[in-house]
Amino acid sequence: MALAKAIEDGWRGILDANEIDCTAAEPDVLSGKMSAAMFARLKIGGRGIEEMASRVRDVARLPDPLGRKLSAIELDDGLTLYKESCPLGVVGIIFESRPDVIPQVGSLALKSGNAVILKGGSEAARTNQALVDICRECLGAFPSAPRDSIQLVHTRADVMELLSLHRDVDLIIPRGSRELVEFVARHSQIPVLGHGEGICHVYVHAAANLQKALDVTFDSKVQYPAVCNAAETLLVDAAIAPKFLPAISAKLKGARVEMRGCEKTLALLSGSDVNAASEADWATEYGDLILSIKVVDSISEAIAHIHRYGSNHTEAIVTEDSEAARRFMSEVDAAGVFHNASTRFADGYRYGLGAELGVSTNKIHARGPVGLDGLTSYKYKLFGNGQTVAEYVSGAKRFKHRAIE
Repeated sequence: MALAKAIEDGWRGILDANEIDCTAAEPDVLSGKMSAAMFARLKIGGRGIEEMASRVRDVARLPDPLGRKLSAIELDDGLTLYKESCPLGVVGIIFESRPDVIPQVGSLALKSGNAVILKGGSEAARTNQALVDICRECLGAFPSAPRDSIQLVHTRADVMELLSLHRDVDLIIPRGSRELVEFVARHSQIPVLGHGEGICHVYVHAAANLQKALDVTFDSKVQYPAVCNAAETLLVDAAIAPKFLPAISAKLKGARVEMRGCEKTLALLSGSDVNAASEADWATEYGDLILSIKVVDSISEAIAHIHRYGSNHTEAIVTEDSEAARRFMSEVDAAGVFHNASTRFADGYRYGLGAELGVSTNKIHARGPVGLDGLTSYKYKLFGNGQTVAEYVSGAKRFKHRAIE
């Protein structure tokens, strides 16, 4: 709670630093070296400070994730085994552009008893430093959490050294492009929790409610196109395509979305401003107001397309057919599978996690939006009274293995 207030009190320094970063980045945007989406993530808007503080308070209000009894088993009289949650230890986070990552990650790390080493992009160097300075100054009032619980490193050499510390760092979380995630995985023996690409799909099934399909598709693409849970491809069942595609294309065109369609899409939208989609489009995370559109003949074809081109992030179906929804949500392999809801709901804050470290497309340890649970592990604690294994091997004693409430 003190950290949230410190962020609010330090608003002027944060915004001044961010203005310097944004001004320095503008030539790169004009020259094409920095995308408009990346610049949007860099800039702290008018409500940015308020949102940062609010997310920190949301984390503070969550139950303590540490010391929870996950299970308890009485192995025998006077011999009891507990499985108990504990911190991971030291977590390294490498991220690009978004300075609001720092208060989110810092609060989650502190709440879960972990130290965190941050490496942000050079484009946000001043904003990141201002936020970390506030965090460290705030920690000075709390002896139980040393200032060095949160640290910021700056250079590529720092990153390479961080990746080499497999005896000291317990987890690396790269937040950014697929290339960043793959680079980190190649150059480190430390476990990596990959925050990979977000190639998300909306599939409009033959039994979709037209208004729901319009609303979900539009929100998934347009509400905030720069983020990883925005839709990049729209799949439309051939049975509903003649009715749905003209309606959604008009709505998207009004929002200045560039559309890239398959041959069937182009035929149905002849005369509209739709470009031909290439094979590369199906596997591209645009992070911008661009949407690829494909007409499919069945739910089987839709699922096959998602499995070929998707990134295991978030996929959505729009349909009033409960059996089709059940099949899609059972068979699609992704961290989040939604029915009649925008892909933009794939977010730690919206899931009630307070904030998030990122969205993991891994299947081991943590999957989807990663909150406090993703920063904890567990240990077994065995309490005895002098028992030895020899007694059980000889048959003198027998295990009870009785679960304890």
